[in-house]
Amino acid sequence: MSRPHKIIDRMMPRQQTYWDARAAINFICVGAGGGLLFVTALASPAGDDLRPLLVLALALVGTGMTAVWFEIGRPLRAFNVYRNAATSWMTREAIIVLLLVVSAAAAIVFDLRAALAIAGLLGLAVAFAQGRILRAQKGIPAWRCSICVSMIVVSGLTEGAGLLSLAALYWPALLPFGILLAGLAGVRLLVWRNYVATLRRDGAPSGTLQAFAAIDRRFVWLGHALPMLLAVAGVVAGSSLLIALAGVLAAVAGGWFKYTLICRAGFTQGFALPQTPERGGGAAGAGIQPGWTRA
Repeated sequence: MSRPHKIIDRMMPRQQTYWDARAAINFICVGAGGGLLFVTALASPAGDDLRPLLVLALALVGTGMTAVWFEIGRPLRAFNVYRNAATSWMTREAIIVLLLVVSAAAAIVFDLRAALAIAGLLGLAVAFAQGRILRAQKGIPAWRCSICVSMIVVSGLTEGAGLLSLAALYWPALLPFGILLAGLAGVRLLVWRNYVATLRRDGAPSGTLQAFAAIDRRFVWLGHALPMLLAVAGVVAGSSLLIALAGVLAAVAGGWFKYTLICRAGFTQGFALPQTPERGGGAAGAGIQPGWTRA
């Protein structure tokens, strides 16, 4: 390989390898658990005892936090994360999770509506914190995009609504919340379209756009259009089965998106020249940014 080719290869964006499937599990499970806590708090006035859903939400959050704990090179230093609340969204996420566990546990043990409401708000807060964790990674264009935060939050809520809709098989009183699932899926679809369009307009590593293009059609139709149709049909027909199927599709699609975002679309910035130099007094040449696609 010639020397110029070696230089270009070093300038190209590369897929990050620091965060692997364990990090993806953290975003998938914690986000879904937080979303489930929020929608369960909304559904609690329906009258049923929904505390088993709180147990499921805590299990998801615990699974996500355990997965990222295993990713740490020195797990015994995990408690150091609590030392940087002023500057780190990872610290804020850990603090929110701690408060979330306490409030959800109080709601489970003592059946306190106030504790459930607090746990629901903290579930929304932890999804927001996860979005800000990604936004803070300035070297990854797909993550630093401001719309990525909205995508993480609305996906967590949609996944939570999907799990709540699945519970309609046991609690028929949850059937009307199929409309909530359809609405959240519609919002997530709009945010997804805006997110991808923004990356294409402002420019992004070609690998990022290819990773998103590879899932786009199935993500849209199986993760949004079909769940919305099934959810509305289930509410109209009074069918818990249709609502549950819609919930499964919406929740799985959210997890699939997060895995793709972390493990497939996370390409580094790479190097760029705003303009190429010219010898003598000639005008500078056009800039170059290898490995990027711009509109």
